Amino acid sequence: MSSLPWRKSSFSTGDAPNCVELAADSVGTPHLRESDDPGVVISTTPAALRAFLRAAKAGTLDRPSGSA
Repeated sequence: MSSLPWRKSSFSTGDAPNCVELAADSVGTPHLRESDDPGVVISTTPAALRAFLRAAKAGTLDRPSGSA
């Protein structure tokens, strides 16, 4: 996975060690990792990543389900 073209989040500043990085392999599978632990990589589908990003932007992940 280290040969993937990793990109840092646009919200990362400078050389901060705690950045989210994203890469896509040759077939378009998205992979995510945290820059301070690059050996741990999460792979998902494009549709699942889009749904996660939509939910994060909408704020629906800000608190557990059912909490007031």
